[in-house]
Amino acid sequence: MTDTHGAESPSPSPDDAALEALRASTAGTLIERMGITLDEVAPDRVTGSMPVLGNTQPAGLLHGGASVVLAETLGSIAAQIHAGAGRAAVGIEINATHHRGVRSGSVHGVATALHLGRTTASYEIVVVDDQERRVCTARLTCMVLDTP
Repeated sequence: MTDTHGAESPSPSPDDAALEALRASTAGTLIERMGITLDEVAPDRVTGSMPVLGNTQPAGLLHGGASVVLAETLGSIAAQIHAGAGRAAVGIEINATHHRGVRSGSVHGVATALHLGRTTASYEIVVVDDQERRVCTARLTCMVLDTP
């Protein structure tokens, strides 16, 4: 048995610190309003979730635009991490195919890099329901800019 009495907790990893900084920066944004949470962040992969409740259209189904907001959020965060300090990533094109309706629970998205270049970054974002059935597939392209 290992004695951990008095042991210090491990320091958060740089990835954990980046995730916490991103979570803190969402206060007062559309990300917060939609209830989007971030789970994993890296330049080539970002994951997150969003509740269906509060993000529906009048017929009670998840609004297609809400799926697109989740997709663009995850892809844009990945592109910004790819861009790095002193640079910015801005979305220039997004498309989405909606595969099935969702009435309850949460949806979960994974943005996976397709291209990480000097001036553009592209991602495929797959959104699934709680049963891991595909709800939406999106593709996002961001332009990477130098900031003054």
